[in-house]
Amino acid sequence: MVDALYQEIILDHYRHPEGRGLREPYEAEVHHVNPTCGDEITLRVHLAGEGDAATIEDISYDNQGCSISQASASVMYEQLLHHTVAEAMATQEQFLVLMNAATSPDADEPDEEALGDAIAFAGVAKYPARVKCALLSWMAWKDAVSQALAHGGAR
Repeated sequence: MVDALYQEIILDHYRHPEGRGLREPYEAEVHHVNPTCGDEITLRVHLAGEGDAATIEDISYDNQGCSISQASASVMYEQLLHHTVAEAMATQEQFLVLMNAATSPDADEPDEEALGDAIAFAGVAKYPARVKCALLSWMAWKDAVSQALAHGGAR
């Protein structure tokens, strides 16, 4: 029952992605590729403020690939938008915990409340080849935020 609900959440985000489309303004743009299966994402991040207290004003992206990678980008957009960098980094860390749970029996339990719809990817963690698909957008986001914070200033 829970697996069917999670599958429906993933399919809904795949069919109706949130945040898709590259937008301006932005402080950093990155392009990440999963060479294992060919998933790709170009992601932009727009921040207001400085450092960990900066607010994520926008995450825009253009992606192609499997339903898991595309749905994960949509869920990431919903979960991180309008949060501070510190809050979003904590959520991203919880997503990593979720993705490692199946392969690391000693790992902490992920914070389901912090993850929101991202908890739907719990079943993906059982398939190591698919974990990279789910993580692609989250790692691109982290890279873009790091670049934006390091360089500062809007484009």
